[in-house]
Amino acid sequence: MPAKSTIDLNLFLKNPKVQSVTTSNTSDLQERLKFKPPVCEVFNHPYTRLENAPQYEFQIHPAAKEQLPNIINNPVEKIIGLDSGDDDHKNTYQQQKNIGIVFSGGPAPGGHNVIAGLYDAMKKANPDNRLFGFILGPEGILESDIIELNQDIIDAHRNLGGFSMIKTGRTKIDSTDKMNMARENCKKLNIDALVIVGGDDSNTNAAFLAQELYGDGIQVIGVPKTIDGDIQVKDKNGAVLCAMSFGFHTAARAFAQNISNLCSDSSSDVKYWHICKVMGRVASHLGMEVALQVHPNMCLIGEELADYIDVKRIEKAKAEKTTDYTAYGMTLRHLSRVICNAIVRRAEVGKNYGVIVIPEGILEFINEIQVFIIKLNTIIAEYNQTHDTDFHADFVTLDDKLDYLRRLARFSREDTNLSVWNTRDDDLFNDIPAFFQEGLLIERDSHGNFQFSQVETEKVILGLVQDYLKIRQEQGRYKIGIKPEWYHKTLKKEGLDPDYYGPVLFKNYNTNDPFLLARDSLVSKKTLNQELVKKQVIGKNDGIPPVIQRVFKATVPKFKTQIHFYGYDGRGNDPTWFDCTYTYNLGLTVFSLIANNATGQMAAIKNLEKNLSDWEPIGIPIAPLMHLEERKGKLALVLERTIVDIESPAFKVVKAMREKWLAAVPGPDQYRRPGPIRFSGNSVDSKPLALTLNNLGRKTED
Repeated sequence: MPAKSTIDLNLFLKNPKVQSVTTSNTSDLQERLKFKPPVCEVFNHPYTRLENAPQYEFQIHPAAKEQLPNIINNPVEKIIGLDSGDDDHKNTYQQQKNIGIVFSGGPAPGGHNVIAGLYDAMKKANPDNRLFGFILGPEGILESDIIELNQDIIDAHRNLGGFSMIKTGRTKIDSTDKMNMARENCKKLNIDALVIVGGDDSNTNAAFLAQELYGDGIQVIGVPKTIDGDIQVKDKNGAVLCAMSFGFHTAARAFAQNISNLCSDSSSDVKYWHICKVMGRVASHLGMEVALQVHPNMCLIGEELADYIDVKRIEKAKAEKTTDYTAYGMTLRHLSRVICNAIVRRAEVGKNYGVIVIPEGILEFINEIQVFIIKLNTIIAEYNQTHDTDFHADFVTLDDKLDYLRRLARFSREDTNLSVWNTRDDDLFNDIPAFFQEGLLIERDSHGNFQFSQVETEKVILGLVQDYLKIRQEQGRYKIGIKPEWYHKTLKKEGLDPDYYGPVLFKNYNTNDPFLLARDSLVSKKTLNQELVKKQVIGKNDGIPPVIQRVFKATVPKFKTQIHFYGYDGRGNDPTWFDCTYTYNLGLTVFSLIANNATGQMAAIKNLEKNLSDWEPIGIPIAPLMHLEERKGKLALVLERTIVDIESPAFKVVKAMREKWLAAVPGPDQYRRPGPIRFSGNSVDSKPLALTLNNLGRKTED
């Protein structure tokens, strides 16, 4: 029995070496806090001015002209550095201002550096400038919950992930009462400019606030934040003004590092398929970037599925002189077969394992699922509006919800105006698994959108995959290939002749194939026995030799999976060098726009895909980027989100490398090791790989 410790714990905890081991003030943290991001050349000047860039034009929606008249004609504005200026410009630039900043929506790595860049720029222009953070998102504006941000607070958060400095929230200032409350509170607080850091909905909010506060002289500037990468801005001629929102690179790298570890595990343990769902409700940018970073065996890109055309079904319908509309767009069943075929092909070369990356919003690109989502969104929104209550509060259980849908289906037979949910919809909906029905009927988010992150997307797809694999296995068309060397060695060790049993066991025994495949007819121990007796290899009453049973068992696959979701961990990660630098310069850009009296603009950096020396800080007008989109069953004016362009060089590379990454051939897998996130040193990723490839593609075209 070990001797009882006589350590003096209080004295031990005071030991400097113990304190250095247990401190939260790590050397990595200190390095991050001291890091000074490089800045765009224009910010090396004491002043800046704005220069209109009329060459960039947008296709403006009539609804945007009608609802945002004060800011709809804003031009793209380029920031120009000045060493000196006239007295009027200097006085305007240096005029004392109170600036408020708010985080809106989910966190994204780099947000603290937006604040740091803004703070440094405004204090450099005028030490009396004051910066206020609204606490817990837009709710802080409505509640006048603020904190004045000083040097100590800023310095404690430089280059760190999260939004912990002032927190965040999802409240929307989307009604007349809320707009009036925001106006009055900003006026009471003497706020001269309001900065909204957020995604598409938050920048939509920024546009409407800029419109509402225009007459009060309160400026509003938006900042593009979302790890989904779906805020990308081009003009109507395709010129890229904002290649990527901040936080995307860090999240993708964080996911890639973890998924790369699973690739190593998968090829070591050789028995699991790791199914990795990554964030991305509307667009598959994260999934594509992770694929470029890691080279998983499969990566599904939703935008490609939506563009899929089943040529065979079209030709069949044409021969029958009909039109098969379901041939356009990928179905769940067809998708499951694509995945199954890849799994079977890898198994045949001895690789009954692998890694699949699935964007969380993949189901939005599946035709039959999208129809259900649109219809259910409308039903829920209309119910809430008609009854002035909440659908999910009134119908708590799945049975309650299904009963309500059945009633709607019955009503549709009696009144054709009630056709949003008919008997055919009801029949199809009842054919899908209960857990997926429940998923499709979950409570919508604050915008009325379907919450894909709450649905077990991978479970839906895997259920179909497993069903189809079972059919393939019963047909003898899902086998694990075994090496001839192993087979020969195993039988000889037991004193049996491999050539005696080989032709009976394997359909390609007398070939030079690197892997032996069991005959399709051998699907069970019973069929194995029958085949051996039929070929007179063993007698009718003889047992199967144990070593033959062992060989047969080695050819029988088991589809084992491990499910993973990557989302919240990536958005809370400490930012990469790219996001540290990008966001700090965004903060500097915000101040230049404010100091030069801009409003209704989104701070952006043009040429992100190029070297830092080519980066150009600009202001992009938000109003012209708006379009009508369904929200809570109604059309609303919102900032348009950008999905993956399947004609882009980056996607074409992923598509071209798909077969190589699947590695359904003898030999090693093609996994890539992106390594841990760093913001200094030789191994730093300077930008997302998708941006690099798209830039190289444009150079090639030029």
